[in-house]
Amino acid sequence: MADTYHWWQQGVVYQVYPRSFQDSNGDGIGDLPGITARLDYLVGLGVDAVWISPFYPSPMADFGYDISDYCDVDPMFGTLADFDALLDAAHLRGLRVILDFVPDHTSDQHPWFLESRASRDNPKRDWYLWRDPAPGGGVPNNWISNFGGPAWEWDAATGQYYLHSFAREQPDLNWRHPAVQDAMFGAMRFWLDRGVDGFRIDVIHGILKDAQWRDNPPNPDWRPGMDPYQAQQQIYSRNRPESHAIIAQMRAVIDRYPDRVMIGEVYAPNPELMRYYGEELEEAHLPFNFQLIRMPWGGRLVREAVDAYEAALPPGGWPNWVLGNHDRPRLATRVGRAQARVGALLLLTLRGTPTWYYGDELGMENVAIPPDLVQDPWEKGVPGIGLGRDPVRTPMQWDAGPGAGFTTGTPWLPLAPDYQTHNVAVADADPASMLRFVRAVLALRRAQPALTVGSYRSLDAGNAHVFAYLREAAGTRLLVVLNLSDDAQLCALPDPGGTATILLSTHGDRAGTAALSALTLRPAEGLLLQCDATLLTRPEC
Repeated sequence: MADTYHWWQQGVVYQVYPRSFQDSNGDGIGDLPGITARLDYLVGLGVDAVWISPFYPSPMADFGYDISDYCDVDPMFGTLADFDALLDAAHLRGLRVILDFVPDHTSDQHPWFLESRASRDNPKRDWYLWRDPAPGGGVPNNWISNFGGPAWEWDAATGQYYLHSFAREQPDLNWRHPAVQDAMFGAMRFWLDRGVDGFRIDVIHGILKDAQWRDNPPNPDWRPGMDPYQAQQQIYSRNRPESHAIIAQMRAVIDRYPDRVMIGEVYAPNPELMRYYGEELEEAHLPFNFQLIRMPWGGRLVREAVDAYEAALPPGGWPNWVLGNHDRPRLATRVGRAQARVGALLLLTLRGTPTWYYGDELGMENVAIPPDLVQDPWEKGVPGIGLGRDPVRTPMQWDAGPGAGFTTGTPWLPLAPDYQTHNVAVADADPASMLRFVRAVLALRRAQPALTVGSYRSLDAGNAHVFAYLREAAGTRLLVVLNLSDDAQLCALPDPGGTATILLSTHGDRAGTAALSALTLRPAEGLLLQCDATLLTRPEC
């Protein structure tokens, strides 16, 4: 059965933020040779693919998301030869490699933009989004930059504004221009020809803007103290219907190479998110599903969200789940370290492809960054309301040494204050650690087709704090029961007299069988059980 599925449907993706994973040369910044040196750790963890955040040449105004050359490696991270060595080493170990691709904008130091701003009649002028001032002067419309302030920057030399959806050093490309499309598709082919296994497409929902440049309407739910970017409904600057044709063209480029994957970063609710699969599944294989990152933590709420997402999927659309990334607070900070284990069991047993953020397997938490060490342009542009992403990008905690095993130099961001007790070396030696637990879940996932490609059905556990669901394939029925509260909970699954075998517990000390009609879960406990195929079959389950 599993043979009929693609690797990206059965596998687990592990995100590496390269600045923070492993430094190989002592400059305090992670690099590509450092990632290569740690590939065996990823194999031992049990993941199937590594997604690497940008390492292209960049002035680093947004730490690599402001790209000045799409077809090379920034010397900070190594060389093209280092990348090829990483790719070969990963493939030798059976690991796939997914790259970040950033199509919405370039760096203002990219040669394309330097030409574009040179004069109004430069051949590359229309590669970017230039506009005259509004009648009477001022910015062309009311659009807001994601990093604070207007999304328009005045260029005195040519007497026009250019659009930047993020920092002013990140001018937006004009994706309606055929030459821009050709150049960007060529950059994708450059990496596909080298053998990469796919792309995570950054801000895929933002590549086209309203052709009439209409003002965004206000968001009636916004209040002072919230992210200023949310003060508007971004209906004209993002999620434009005409963008789907461009996304389908990106997918067509990828589909010319066998067995590659396209993942799209889309912050959108259902059913808008589902449009990024395409009407004929011709767009992203996996439009990122961020619901679990953004929603409150609770059994009934999570069950309702999962069921609604499953119901909204287009026929043939493959689900995916995310609990952490380089832009959002860490899992253990959001829900606590005990509940982080429950979250791990949830993420790795739901139907679909999970993406795991580096260090979450250790229970890494956000790290407070002193004001004089803040790096993130988002925090600098909108200070004081907790939007900064530095706290979730701190160095990987490998051991208790002076640089946490990450570097022999001074790390680019501060280490976590507890890194000497929460690190890979300590966790590896502790049978009760979260690292050992995640490895165990991943091993079961790899061994059980029910957890990779099996069906999903949620159950009524008779308790709003408990989320229970079945995964089933090839005659094997697995039951996941999760207590998303910090108190003990009793759940009563509607199958009196039935028992199931405990395969794994978040607490690591529970074995044998459990009665399904009166199952007691300790605080923040999750169980994975195997049931007889005749149990839990009634529709009201």
